[in-house]
Amino acid sequence: MELDNQTIQTEFLLLGLLDAGPWQAVLFLVCLCVYLAGLVGNLLLVFLVITDSHLDTPMYFFLGNFSFLEICFTSVTVPRLLANTLASMKAISLPGCLLQVYFLHSMGCTECFLLAIMAFDRYLAIHRPLHYSTVMTRRLCVTLAATTWIACLLYSSLHSVILSQLSFCRRSQEIHHYFCDIPALLQAACSDVSLGKSMLHVAGMVGVVCPFAWTLFSYVLILAAILRIRSAQGRAKAFSTCTSHITMVLLTTAPS
Repeated sequence: MELDNQTIQTEFLLLGLLDAGPWQAVLFLVCLCVYLAGLVGNLLLVFLVITDSHLDTPMYFFLGNFSFLEICFTSVTVPRLLANTLASMKAISLPGCLLQVYFLHSMGCTECFLLAIMAFDRYLAIHRPLHYSTVMTRRLCVTLAATTWIACLLYSSLHSVILSQLSFCRRSQEIHHYFCDIPALLQAACSDVSLGKSMLHVAGMVGVVCPFAWTLFSYVLILAAILRIRSAQGRAKAFSTCTSHITMVLLTTAPS
């Protein structure tokens, strides 16, 4: 394609949310209530983890981190979704779109790896209860969480750099999605997207498959440790400590 026919894309029209006509305001209120309920719940959990000394344990430390991540993750997309619900022109600029992709994938990557760390934490608590407090120190927990945050933020920056090199041939490009995402941008580009598609596969492997595989492996070890517990009451107590984490894993990885 000739260079003079290529123009840099300046905005995208997000058309994933259909026009509900007279029910548009109701749809807005429902989405707003769900978002605020999740926001308040996660903020409350973060507040309790910080202020309540009884919750000063590795499990609640990671749970507080996860709740903060959920706040960030939903706040990247939902406010824009709410604004677009009532707006006649559901447009977002290219820089805004790239920024949304960056934070969306960095937060999602951090969530997946944090769930893997929490699975290993549960394994240590069940398999090595006497050594648990000496192994999972506060310093180790902070180091693991900080490393996960920094690594995923840096890793996701590569996505943004690669996506910023794409060329878009129309000034206004329709995207049939609720928010900006890598597949939607690749589909809208008119330049070579082979590198972007390769990046998408690598991102799926690194950000989802690898931590999920580690989580699954940890639960195999947890199950083996639980089966070695002789009393039924002890097995039930050990399994109950994992139910909330299993639910979080399923809710996080199933949509991926």
